[in-house]
Amino acid sequence: MATIGAEQIFKEFREHSAAEFFKKNRQMLGYSGAGRSLVTIVHEYTSNSLDAAEEAGILPDIDVCIKKLENGHYTVRVSDNGPGIPKNFVGKALATIFAGTKFHRYMQQRGQQGIGAAGCLLFSQVTTGKPIFIKSSTGKGKCYSCKLGINTALNRPIITEMKESDEDFRGLVIEGEFSEVRYEAGDHGVYEYIRRTALANPHAQIKLLEPEGKEWTFVRSVNKVPDKPPITKPHPAGLDVNDLIEFAHSSISRKISSFLTETFARTTSNKIDEIKAEDPTIDLDKPPKELQWEDAEKLVKVFRKIKWVAPDPASVVPIGADNVTAAIKNILDPEHMSVIGRKPKVFRGGVPFVVEAAVSYGGNSGKRVDEGYSGTILRYANRVPLLFDSGSCAITKAANDVDWKRYGLDLESQPISIFVNVSSVYIPYSGVGKEAVSQEDEIVEEIKLAIMEAARGIQRYVRGKEQISSSMSRYKAIARYVKQLSGDISSLTGKGQASIENNLDNIIKKHFPKLSDDEEEAAEEKPQQT
Repeated sequence: MATIGAEQIFKEFREHSAAEFFKKNRQMLGYSGAGRSLVTIVHEYTSNSLDAAEEAGILPDIDVCIKKLENGHYTVRVSDNGPGIPKNFVGKALATIFAGTKFHRYMQQRGQQGIGAAGCLLFSQVTTGKPIFIKSSTGKGKCYSCKLGINTALNRPIITEMKESDEDFRGLVIEGEFSEVRYEAGDHGVYEYIRRTALANPHAQIKLLEPEGKEWTFVRSVNKVPDKPPITKPHPAGLDVNDLIEFAHSSISRKISSFLTETFARTTSNKIDEIKAEDPTIDLDKPPKELQWEDAEKLVKVFRKIKWVAPDPASVVPIGADNVTAAIKNILDPEHMSVIGRKPKVFRGGVPFVVEAAVSYGGNSGKRVDEGYSGTILRYANRVPLLFDSGSCAITKAANDVDWKRYGLDLESQPISIFVNVSSVYIPYSGVGKEAVSQEDEIVEEIKLAIMEAARGIQRYVRGKEQISSSMSRYKAIARYVKQLSGDISSLTGKGQASIENNLDNIIKKHFPKLSDDEEEAAEEKPQQT
């Protein structure tokens, strides 16, 4: 066999666009399997609607309409009351891979990479050959509509049929036709995704029209738009060497000392003094662009030795214990719940994150199975439900690592729902499809601590319920003989039976003070939520 020279081999060298890459690797975006692909489409469009409305300070109203066509294709139409998209940005926003308002900002949002909506368009184009329809208005001037396609070779939008109208409308309507999708019921379908979205976003009202014509409305239970997360700075406690060098070499500061105070959160002049005292060999007066690996390593070691103030809680906006409580009460209607909100922590890269956890018991918690009940894990990242890839998720691992027997609970047989939301300016997803939180050690441990704290609240309730049930059984067993015993004593003593029966009742109630006549019935009723 004749050898081939490098020049001949490299005649095939080509540069490819991001759109071409994801066209061939659409499974990386969540388009693998007909049911999952449809959920991915709904997820991307509703997440964008929620982000846009919240950033504009608007309570979101979102309508999701799914129809099945005679050819087996489905149309997905999502409309919202958000700020809309300016006409000159619509192509970049919805038809260009890796373009958007989110990736470059150190700010908590659902979307991160600038792929979602453009990925939906790409999937529509690949499976049906058709563009998507857009109608939008910012509420200032005319409404416009158009059709969008994508030039995959250049990763550029193709805009056609642009029209303007005087329609009184503000927001965005997006509709596409898709093949290789299927509407499914169950724990991994669109209805469950919307239900879980409503659970973590009680400030949103979401309507869903299913292909068979059934309509669902998840009414908002909170009338306040979440606080807008501020653009923040990375925290030094979680930085690695490469992060530090990249930040330093892109800095315009004159000295490393000023670079540290200007670039990172909680880094004051006093901290600079601490760094100098910990390792005097580090030259903090030279320009940050001259920072080399050796000195960066020293700095990172010092960062991990000294004590830092925790990240600013304002940098991450969780759902909030009151809102979680309201949402769980509205959707799951449990007998009892325990809701926990943890303080901000950091993981690698200096990224702050907050974990919220809740454990609910009874009501619509858990799920029905043939044998009775089983527990469910409701996973969220920045309020977005994670329905797939549970086995690789930090939330699943943390929940499975908890010794539930220690709390008198059994996820295999009890109606229990475990709710976990991780909020951060940057969620470390395990894949581009954003369906699982990467199993970072710091995140897994923090989730586990939050779940354990919430589980203790349920433990106290279940034990109290069991004690009441046990006491009730003993109370009833003894009370059953009061009438007969009072009659026998009356026959022997000649005293009135009614008086004897009353005295015996009082004696029994002294032994069971929590089970008076009025409380006996209440003990069997559904307890109030806490």
